Amino acid sequence: MTSPSAAGPPRLFLLSPAHCGGERARLVFNPEARFDLAVRLRSAEGATLAEAFTFMSGLYFRGKIAYALHFARPPQGVPGVLVITPTEGLRLHNERVDLERLHGFAQVDIARDDPRYRRPLLRDASALAAHVDAACEIVLLGSVATGKYVDVLTKVFGPRLLFPSAFVGRGDMSRGGLLLRCARDDRELDYVPLLGAVRHGPRPPRLAPVRWK
Repeated sequence: MTSPSAAGPPRLFLLSPAHCGGERARLVFNPEARFDLAVRLRSAEGATLAEAFTFMSGLYFRGKIAYALHFARPPQGVPGVLVITPTEGLRLHNERVDLERLHGFAQVDIARDDPRYRRPLLRDASALAAHVDAACEIVLLGSVATGKYVDVLTKVFGPRLLFPSAFVGRGDMSRGGLLLRCARDDRELDYVPLLGAVRHGPRPPRLAPVRWK
C-alpha cells in the first residue's frame, strides 16, 4: 500500500456520478425544500458538484470524493479528481452547479450506447489522455460490473485505466464505507487494470461498523 506522500507514478481519479432521479434527488428538486443545499441550488450561488452528488448518493459518493482528494497526485496542470456526468462528460468536483443543470443530468439514464452520455465523455476523456503522459495512472472509482463506464473509458485509456481490486463483489454502500475508512487511515488500496480484469466475484465479508461524524 502507498500513501499520498510516498513516491509513485502520477495518479488521478474519475468518479462515477450520483443518480439524479432517485428519492434523495427529489428532495433537492422540491421547490418547497428549505434545507441549506436545496436553497443554495435554487440561488445564483449554487453548490459544488461534489456537494450535490454527495447528498444524492450519500455514503458512496462521500467515500469516493474523500478517498480521491486524499490520494490524488496528478501531473502539474491537471486536476486530480474529475466527476463523470450523465450529459456533460468529465467535470471538476468543485465546479458550481444549480438545479437547472441537475435537472439536465436527471433526464439521461447512463448507458454506454446513449450518445447524450457517450459523446461528451469520449470528448473529455480523449482531451485528458492528450494532456497526461503514459506514466499517469487513471483510476475509476465507480461500478465495474457493467460496461457503462468501463467500455467507454477503456476505449480511450486502454490498460492505463485501473480500479481498486477490493471493489469486486461489493455493493455501493460497502465501497463507500471502505473508501472512507481508507481515507481516514491513510491506507491506499491496490489497483489493477480494467482490461482483462475479473470484475465479478463473491461478496467479501461485511465491514466492521463505524460511527461516521
